Amino acid sequence: METQDIDGLAASPEWVGAEITIEVGAHLVSEREGYTHHGIYAGNRQVIHYGGFHHSDVRRPIEYVSLHGFAAGRAIKLQAERHAIYTGAAAVERAKSRLGEDQYRLLTNNCEHFCTWCLLGVGRSEQVRRCLTNPWTGLRTLFALAREMRGLHERAKRPHRDARRLPRLVVARS
Repeated sequence: METQDIDGLAASPEWVGAEITIEVGAHLVSEREGYTHHGIYAGNRQVIHYGGFHHSDVRRPIEYVSLHGFAAGRAIKLQAERHAIYTGAAAVERAKSRLGEDQYRLLTNNCEHFCTWCLLGVGRSEQVRRCLTNPWTGLRTLFALAREMRGLHERAKRPHRDARRLPRLVVARS
């Protein structure tokens, strides 16, 4: 997959107030250590995503989060869905129809399953498929998730710093 980096603006301090053009209903992906996090762009710098264990050791439901909160200081890619049945406002309406759902399951109903359901009509997860078909990939992902959970506990014990890590925006093209 070819990616085009458009983070010139996003890397600057002005990013927070800048006008960013992301189509409503876009499939957003943010790389984490060992896995990717997925969401649907709802417009007005808001993302609908399966909160799961994103930034928390307590499972969260499908919810709205700011674009900045979704990025969590990491790059964001726009993932093209060539076979999307639902696009734009229709994809967002599907996402909204599940707001508050609290049935997160790592292997069968995660944030990627949610996004593919919103766009393709069927929930599936390529990263889960890769982990199940390649045990080493699965183990690396489990260790990464365990490190992230441990990091959440350690960060909760430290005083909060107000420093913001701004996300980069990247356009993924297939």
